[in-house]
Amino acid sequence: MIEHHNGKRKDHVDVLVVGAGLSGIGAAWHLQAYCPKRSVAIVEARDAIGGTWDLFRYPGLRSDSDMYTLGYSFEPWTGDKAIADGATILAYVNRVADKYGIRRKIRFGHRLVAADFDSTAARWTVTLETPGGERRMTCRWLHMGTGYYDYDQAHLPDFAGADNFAGEYFHAQFWPQDLELAGRKVVVIGSGATAVTIVPELANRGAAHVTMLQRSPTYMVSHPSVDKAANRLRRLLGDRLAHGIIRTRNVLLQQAFYQLARKRPAFTRRLLRKGLLRELPADYEVDTHFNPSYNPWDQRLCLVPDSDLFEGISGGKVSVVTDHVDRFVAEGIRLKSGRLLEADVIVAATGLKVRLLADARFSIDGVQRKLGGAMTYKGMMFGGVPNLSYSFGYTNASWTLKADLSSYYLCRLLNRLAAKRQTIAVPEPDPQVQAVNFLDFTSGYLQRATAVLPVQGDRGPWKLYQNYALDLAALKYGRVYDGVMLFSGQAERLPPSPTLTRRMT
Repeated sequence: MIEHHNGKRKDHVDVLVVGAGLSGIGAAWHLQAYCPKRSVAIVEARDAIGGTWDLFRYPGLRSDSDMYTLGYSFEPWTGDKAIADGATILAYVNRVADKYGIRRKIRFGHRLVAADFDSTAARWTVTLETPGGERRMTCRWLHMGTGYYDYDQAHLPDFAGADNFAGEYFHAQFWPQDLELAGRKVVVIGSGATAVTIVPELANRGAAHVTMLQRSPTYMVSHPSVDKAANRLRRLLGDRLAHGIIRTRNVLLQQAFYQLARKRPAFTRRLLRKGLLRELPADYEVDTHFNPSYNPWDQRLCLVPDSDLFEGISGGKVSVVTDHVDRFVAEGIRLKSGRLLEADVIVAATGLKVRLLADARFSIDGVQRKLGGAMTYKGMMFGGVPNLSYSFGYTNASWTLKADLSSYYLCRLLNRLAAKRQTIAVPEPDPQVQAVNFLDFTSGYLQRATAVLPVQGDRGPWKLYQNYALDLAALKYGRVYDGVMLFSGQAERLPPSPTLTRRMT
């Protein structure tokens, strides 16, 4: 739809989705399925679908969750591996976009830089940077599926003497595609999911030796990449029916283990340590390199598919060093202990730089609103901010589980607005609700981003549960009219589908 404003032509849609990664493609599917009379467009800053899975190109890129839960609820995962490589995941997202006609809704090379909500007109005006210059669009509802980290920058500590290093040095987020590994010594700085992925892959690609240098240990657990039981069930029941059963099983197992870790941390620590003792050589210093000071699930556990990291250690191709960087020297890294780690290549797997809603500027009736520090509603909207939602997945389970629920709730909300012939939905802030940190996680990248992230409340619906069962109850089956969400505005032009509205509410 094209509208005119002050003599200038501007695009207008009912719902504008920002981002064409896992979250954005999933949101578009839900809007097509449950709000079919609303026009939808997606704007994507880059030139490709896939978000993370298209951006990252480092060796061994893979999921750190099983694909039955990281994949969509509406599209069965049919790959043989439950822990899949990045290329296979990217192909899956593209297949979904093509199968359901979502690709034609995407406007590539459109970066959101600002959005202003007009309360009188009940619409957002968004400013987009495009290859052809600045452009504006309007929409009734704005949904952000942009993830939570900066694609253009990563977290790179200012290591002393970095310019002195004679070899190649870069952050894993910006992997050089022409890197030669054969016969070279590699040091990977970090011990999170990225490092755990890269290290064994580099060893298998011909590096002379790979060292994982960590300041402190991370909890790790081995898991087979192929789910044999799931594959048997798929052959027996077919992909779609089996997908639902396997997804439910995996959700229950994830939540059960997480609750065990939170309620009985000492027991869980012993359980994880026992698993490592089975994987590593008998004389290995497990308590030096794999015994964190924090409790399990204070940070995300690192998944080691098919024990590849542990096999590299056992085979002598991989070493783990627990120490601090003193400085870079021409030959490699001088550690605080005085030891020299020789290297031809140094890879910084030192974490992400978090940003909120793509760092876009938001305003209401011309008055800027800073959403960092704002209180989140149901983990997908902000108190006092109308017609704006976002996807933010779980830190203790698969991202898409929460993203799917958020998209479903968005459709319920839009259909209720249409049924009542209203145009604005806004959660009313409650001064009695106490603000607490957005995430109860001690991971460095989240601690660094405290000022950037929103906050949650100490009670529902402002509380961020990190619990699929509670979110399922609230977002899929809970009341839309909950005494907090306020509705106003003039009548919509398009009524909802009565059948879909009844089915969703």
